[in-house]
Amino acid sequence: MEANTRWVALTAVAPVAWGTNYYVTHEFLPTDRPLYGAALRALPAGLVLLALARRRPHGVWWWRSAVLGLLNVSVFFVLVYAASQLLPTSVASTVMAVSPLTMMLIAWSLVAERPGAAHLTGAAIGLAGVCLMLFTGAEGVSVPGVLASGGAMLVSAFGHILTKRWNAGGAVLASTAWQLTAGALFLLPVAAAVEGPPPALSAPALLAFAYVSVVATALAFTVWFAGLRHLPSGTVGLVGLLNPVTGVLLGTVVAGEALTVRQLGGLGLVLLGVALGRPGRAKPVPRAVPAACNAP
Repeated sequence: MEANTRWVALTAVAPVAWGTNYYVTHEFLPTDRPLYGAALRALPAGLVLLALARRRPHGVWWWRSAVLGLLNVSVFFVLVYAASQLLPTSVASTVMAVSPLTMMLIAWSLVAERPGAAHLTGAAIGLAGVCLMLFTGAEGVSVPGVLASGGAMLVSAFGHILTKRWNAGGAVLASTAWQLTAGALFLLPVAAAVEGPPPALSAPALLAFAYVSVVATALAFTVWFAGLRHLPSGTVGLVGLLNPVTGVLLGTVVAGEALTVRQLGGLGLVLLGVALGRPGRAKPVPRAVPAACNAP
């Protein structure tokens, strides 16, 4: 139980970092360069992790890294960047809050993790809490932005569960480095062809890219994939609901506004949903006894 609690706490670092990413991207990064924005987020992160892992892909991991890099990095980062620019943080976060349920259904088919009643209930309660915190109907909604956010949710859910399936027993740090680097290498030539020369970045934009790349990408993806390796997919998906919670709290701090009663109620529902997904005590697995030990 204690080990599970530590893994839940460590995994929570990822959605908290991602919750700040919407604000940083919207406020400090170029609005018209989603391809370069995604590439400049992924490449430094991949190179940093490669330097730490000191391993290169081998065998099937050459093509697996390419597939995961395309899903989890190239396509996902571009869609998230576009959604961050086209939608208010609240709407983008609400769309992404469907991710826990999507992850559970995909995990059921790909890694044979059948979602339990507690996980499904937690997903429903958490989604209700996110909607209560964020959705007011007062803000304009961009249809392309909603499509981008929904596409990002689907692509990331599938890519993350595929990572869990392929990386069972593997090195999380190395595989994360490989897919981040591969995704960036896919993006760079496309960005050059579509968006032209790289954008000129101001000092605040450079600092924002450094934060997004190191904290919200290198660190966040490493702990997220580590959590997927040690915890049920439903639990990890529900921990991801801390993403919109972080967005609300960050907006409150930046704007200097007090949380409303409705937002506090929604926050309570989200935390209840996360708590319902907490894994219980694992049953001890009997060790196989060597045949020699059974001999008289």
